[in-house]
Amino acid sequence: MQNQDLRTRFIFDGMAVRGLHVRLDEVWRHIVGRKHYPAAIRRALGELLAAGALLSGNLKIDGTLTVQVQGQGRLKMLVVETTSENTCRATARWDESAHIGDDENLRDLLGENGIFAITLQPKDGEAWQGIVPLEGGSIAQMLTHYMRNSEQIETRITLAAEDHTVAGLLLQRLPEERPDEDGWTHIGMLADTVTDKELIGLDAPHLLYRLFHETPPRVFDPEALEFACTCSRGKVSDMLLMLGGGEVGSVVAEQGSIEIDCDFCNEKYVFDETDVNALFGADIVRAVREEPQILQ
Repeated sequence: MQNQDLRTRFIFDGMAVRGLHVRLDEVWRHIVGRKHYPAAIRRALGELLAAGALLSGNLKIDGTLTVQVQGQGRLKMLVVETTSENTCRATARWDESAHIGDDENLRDLLGENGIFAITLQPKDGEAWQGIVPLEGGSIAQMLTHYMRNSEQIETRITLAAEDHTVAGLLLQRLPEERPDEDGWTHIGMLADTVTDKELIGLDAPHLLYRLFHETPPRVFDPEALEFACTCSRGKVSDMLLMLGGGEVGSVVAEQGSIEIDCDFCNEKYVFDETDVNALFGADIVRAVREEPQILQ
């Protein structure tokens, strides 16, 4: 198959069920090519990336959807950002000094008292966030728990990730005046027969035919997704200004420069003495060296 980075919507006419399928090749390879993730963390991050790409397919506003898993164990955080412009980025933080086996359970890596959170940040307006405690041993189970408890939407989701491809299939039950329990159950049972190999290896038309050829859905044109990171030197400059001249000047006085790395794309932004003095409009490095009390 040719490389694909596509998200496909579909709906079952006559049933209050909608769905999405996503398959990401180049986007995923771009993300994992920037960091050396342990296999268990790479797999979980890939599944979360597919989940985020699926959920953002239902965005009705311009903005950013962030899906995040946080823990207190060896794995600290998984985070995926997707936008209404059909871009994606993802990263993970973990204890890089700890041993992490290839087949370790996600909940064991996250430890106790973790959370699953979804944040919607419109381009214009205030952010909205939903948070639930972690429940389940996989990204799919955690997301299903979130949708049931935070969104009150019945959802079935299947996710798969390997070294070069991630994929996902999502079904959601829409509100209806007369609930069709049999229809929702039937579609769900068919979806449950999908294997990881099929999810990874088949494009949307072939997968949907394989699963639902007896009750075929109406399939819409696919949308192309791509990797994009929103970091920039200007945003890093704003962050340094928020830190303040005293803290930034102290680092530069001691180390000669300050370096900020982007967690998502691993881009490095270096600010030397000339840069930070220009940023703050004063010789803050000299002030730190000679008269630190001025900056206190």
